[in-house]
Amino acid sequence: MLPRLEYIKQARVRLGITQRKLASLTGVSTSMINQIESGRCKPSYDTARKIFEILGSLEGKSSMKAGDICSRSVISVQKDERLSKAIDMMRKNSISQIPVLDGSKVVGILTEDNLARLMIEKDEVELKNIPVSQVMEAPPPLVDVSTPAKALVPLVRFAKSILVSEKGNVIGIVTITDTLKMVE
Repeated sequence: MLPRLEYIKQARVRLGITQRKLASLTGVSTSMINQIESGRCKPSYDTARKIFEILGSLEGKSSMKAGDICSRSVISVQKDERLSKAIDMMRKNSISQIPVLDGSKVVGILTEDNLARLMIEKDEVELKNIPVSQVMEAPPPLVDVSTPAKALVPLVRFAKSILVSEKGNVIGIVTITDTLKMVE
């Protein structure tokens, strides 16, 4: 099943290509592309399929990937470190969450939200000396560097952050703010 014909113009405009360019890529006349986009003509199934295939391949080439939008300097803390060190790192770097590692493996995350909850439950002296492993949350999702950035938006809204890996190594982090790079 093909997408609706109205999506042809939307995709073409989003990609920044002219009707003439789309026509030359698909082997269809510019006049035909114009008529399809204006709703004056309904193309054959084969023509519509060809147009959507070309638009799809162009979107795949031009769309941003996780590696394009992630922040490459990942600040992290080891699971056995004291909470006071993690809080200090978060404050100095103005970050709201910090991945927790066991060696080089991501085992959790520490967030401002979680810390705020802990501050209500425990006194300051007790909090400072707690190992990070006792208060960390589950690790954030991990995606490959080549994952389309658009696929990250709903995920980051749910998870608050996403780690980006390349060849098994974490190379970056994506937060909601990083997804705004797609509209620059």
